[in-house]
Amino acid sequence: MHPAGAREEGAAGIHRLRRTVVVVDLVDSVRLIDGDEAGVIDRWRRFVNEVRTEVLTGDGARMVKSLGDGMLLEFRHAPPAVAAALEMQRRIARYNEGRGSDSQLMLRIGAHTCDVVSDELDIYGSGVNLAARLSRIAGPGEIVISPDLRDELIPGIDVHTEDLGECEVRGLHGTVRAHRVVPVDALPAVHWPDSLVDARASIAVLPLRLLASGDDAQAVGELIVDDIIQGLSVTPHWRVVSRLSTVAFRGRDVTLAELHERVGATYVLSGSAVVNGGRVMLRVELADAQRADVVWADSLGFGLADLLLPDHAATRPVIDAVASAIFRYEMRRSRSQPLPTMRSYTVLFAAVGLMHRLSLQDFERAWELLGQLAERHPHAPEPLAWMAKWHVMKVAQGWSHEPLQQAGRAELMTRRALDQQSDHALALAIDGLAAAFLRGDLDTAERRYGAAIEANPNEALAWLFLSALHVYRDRGAQAAEAAGRALSLSPLDPMRYFFDSFAATAMLAAGRYDEAITLGRRSIQANCTHLPTYRSLAIAQVLSGDEAGARESVRGLLRVDPAYSIAVFRERYAGRASAHAQRYVDALRSAGLPEA
Repeated sequence: MHPAGAREEGAAGIHRLRRTVVVVDLVDSVRLIDGDEAGVIDRWRRFVNEVRTEVLTGDGARMVKSLGDGMLLEFRHAPPAVAAALEMQRRIARYNEGRGSDSQLMLRIGAHTCDVVSDELDIYGSGVNLAARLSRIAGPGEIVISPDLRDELIPGIDVHTEDLGECEVRGLHGTVRAHRVVPVDALPAVHWPDSLVDARASIAVLPLRLLASGDDAQAVGELIVDDIIQGLSVTPHWRVVSRLSTVAFRGRDVTLAELHERVGATYVLSGSAVVNGGRVMLRVELADAQRADVVWADSLGFGLADLLLPDHAATRPVIDAVASAIFRYEMRRSRSQPLPTMRSYTVLFAAVGLMHRLSLQDFERAWELLGQLAERHPHAPEPLAWMAKWHVMKVAQGWSHEPLQQAGRAELMTRRALDQQSDHALALAIDGLAAAFLRGDLDTAERRYGAAIEANPNEALAWLFLSALHVYRDRGAQAAEAAGRALSLSPLDPMRYFFDSFAATAMLAAGRYDEAITLGRRSIQANCTHLPTYRSLAIAQVLSGDEAGARESVRGLLRVDPAYSIAVFRERYAGRASAHAQRYVDALRSAGLPEA
């Protein structure tokens, strides 16, 4: 087997090539010519010339020879060969307009992808014979292809095919496996009910265009794409289209609209790579597949050895930038579009983003969006779970002083979500959060987190909330481990500050004060209105000896909630019965937090 376009030199002017061979046969040619010799010959000659000059353009397509009642064609690649066969069937129909069925020119076409021996005049080999035999299987107006050719086509993009099974051919011992070509537009599109559609956005990462040849360059390109796909797949906020679904687009010109329609891509990441020695220069572009907008584009270089490093060291800038670009883009769309016209994933992105901005106006708008999403998808647990989290955050930010009332509302939302899907990991995790944070019921919370992780070990929020539970129960090492697991599962999370805040609290409990301070500062840098972060940071600073820094953190905390005090901390802190609670109280007192 040889790659497309490869050749082996033999005798002078003779080459062995990988080609798609197409055999075109005029049905009932003897009868037609007997009935109207001059007319049939004229129509056939004009059709053959049209094929030569208008159909066989580009991609190394050529007419090897034309017979009195047929043609032998060759193509460098399979998709253009099938496209040409379909085009010939469409064009021949125009030559039959106004004619009775007994005088119409009908084609049967057979095609096969194989190795052939080629010279300037002809092509030779058993594959050519097989293409001819496949044409005999085809009925008038049909195209029949081999399995080898079918494997080089994308179902639903190039064509659909109908498996004809093992077919007997006159003059051939044994049978031939064959597939009939069905044009893509000949089958009705399938429209799934809205309730079954995954409301998340999806990303298709296309094979890279390689601006260098050779097996090594191809392998590097595949490694880069695999690394990006793996890095993007760790977040729950979108789906990444399977590599098996996108690899078939290598080397093809395909539109964004086709990618959206055929593989469900909301976003398409494409690009090129130059492999030169031990270096790679990567150029990438992220586009909205429906609107054909370029969302983000950039280029970067790295060493080949970096591809083998852990944590996506080489492609991390691309992975992080794609995540940020999508989040910003969807947020902009949510502000510029009326709610009824927004796609569900835009509403979800906007709601989660606005909720975690922690301004009261944005927070209330997030509730409105989540309510609309719940109405639009009444059987979807996702918006109900986020609505439950909204109630928890309302207490955490000091916007409600009725934690038990908010707990009841949160539990109502999670109960409704779990009625729709009893093992929905996000709903289970947030139900546990409400139990721990609003009611101080740590036993129920621990059971809920365990159930969430059992249902989906990759649910990052379950691990994040579990880290807080370990803190409340004086399990500092386990808290740090769970927080680290959460960060690794969702490194691209648009609410990264929230993850960093929990991780700071976990590191504080583990006695790793420097790391707690680093994480706390990073969280505040990303969002300076999250009250619990200031609290953990101030405690860590006191315990590390930085009382001046701790006092500054408490001032930040009081800017967020001027009513916060030692008494409020004692009342609200879910770990108030723990061994470390008094130590935290003393630290906050040293940092200047008022008693009441």
